Amino acid sequence: MGETIRLASGEDGFEYDAYRAAPQEARRGGLVVLHAIWGVTPHLRELADEWAEQGYEVIVPSLFDRFQRGFAAKDFDADLMDRQMEFGKRTAWGADVLDAVQAAIDALQPPVYAMGFCYGGTVAWLAASRCTGLSAVSSFYGGQIVEYLAEQPKAPIILHLGKTDELIPPKDQDAIRSHHPDLQVCMYDAGHAFVAPTGYHEDSARLSKLRTLAFFARNGGGRGEV
Repeated sequence: MGETIRLASGEDGFEYDAYRAAPQEARRGGLVVLHAIWGVTPHLRELADEWAEQGYEVIVPSLFDRFQRGFAAKDFDADLMDRQMEFGKRTAWGADVLDAVQAAIDALQPPVYAMGFCYGGTVAWLAASRCTGLSAVSSFYGGQIVEYLAEQPKAPIILHLGKTDELIPPKDQDAIRSHHPDLQVCMYDAGHAFVAPTGYHEDSARLSKLRTLAFFARNGGGRGEV
């Protein structure tokens, strides 16, 4: 359904690949989807297509292109995981790739929303705080949000966390709520990556999507013209 496009960073002009899916119904807005540590996988492309069916024009930027263009993990591998973690560290868990996120935001007509998973969930948190042009943000199990608790989101944001997520233990979940008591944090009877194939939990994935759709709708994501 979608296509691969190129987006140029506003800082140095570096061109990132991105997957774009056009809205299939009356347009609700633009949506930037921020990938997990696995890159722009077939699952992320399918997810983008699903949101396009809901009326969003979706762009999924490849945030690791400065290190390996078009990176997308196919299967779990220990050596590959080490490389992915290195990508995460080299990008300061997303803080150093916000130029690519901003380029994706700027490529879409407003209103524009963002949604991220795992690594991308942390990037979504940072984008809500540091990027411009976002109407609302939905962050799913961002493991390094606790390292950026001093950030103050400028865009409305909703967080989705699993109650049994070993990568975001209760003390980290409590820290997020303590530092941001007004933040909407939704808890699910699931572990990490409950939207992804590796940790999929059907009820949690369905409910978090419905909550995100409603959250975006409350922040301007209504029906418009295609």
